[in-house]
Amino acid sequence: MAILDRHGRLWGKISLLDLGVVGVVAIALAGLLLVPGNNGYSIAQLVTAETKPVTVEMIARGLSATAPENLIKAGDRVSLVIRNQPRGQIVVKAVRFSTPKVLVAKPDGTIANLPDPRAQETSQTDVILTLAAQAQVTSDGVVFGNEKIKVGTSLDVEAPSYIVRGSAMAVTF
Repeated sequence: MAILDRHGRLWGKISLLDLGVVGVVAIALAGLLLVPGNNGYSIAQLVTAETKPVTVEMIARGLSATAPENLIKAGDRVSLVIRNQPRGQIVVKAVRFSTPKVLVAKPDGTIANLPDPRAQETSQTDVILTLAAQAQVTSDGVVFGNEKIKVGTSLDVEAPSYIVRGSAMAVTF
């Protein structure tokens, strides 16, 4: 009995075309499951990711608003935008406001850290937001809405009456 018969079948049972199709499908599935996509994660990594509560501290320097303490409040449910792409809803856990400071040299040679008078005149405030939500935690970080969040990631927090642009200072889970 020959290995390949006149109909193109191995040992008279398996067609070479069928075997080729099975091979192509197996390679495609392996590529889909194991090879990382544009976001740096493969489907297998995202499936094994664990969803946990995540806290992100964000700083927005030089927010121009006349009364920011009346605008941004703890407990607000806001939209999170990461790298100019909407990524879902998140809750503002805490808000801290501070006036930008400048270093001023004193006559005795010491340096004082004083509030910047230019910022006070132009109603500029630094805002530190603590944001909380559920996110996927993988082996190399936190993924929120299919986008990695790390220290330094550009974040926008958007509500009906404001948008705050800043960057992540800390990511904890």
